Amino acid sequence: MGLVLNCVVLWTTVYLDAAVRQLKAQGYPVRDEDMTHLSPFVNRHLGVHGAYNFALPDLAPDAVRDLRDPDTAEDDEEI
Repeated sequence: MGLVLNCVVLWTTVYLDAAVRQLKAQGYPVRDEDMTHLSPFVNRHLGVHGAYNFALPDLAPDAVRDLRDPDTAEDDEEI
């Protein structure tokens, strides 16, 4: 279980970093005091019960999937 937790924390950290970089690049205000409240231990994106898809997207090495547009409404029903 520890290995799984470490993998999830690492994956979440990579995508949090990518999201913050994208927001900064698009000119959104990202304050340092807000950054201190980010945590890689969020779990809303984890599906503990349900169907799983292990098909890997075709990505270049060291690339991440496209991030959601911050200006679109968030659909909490998918989570």
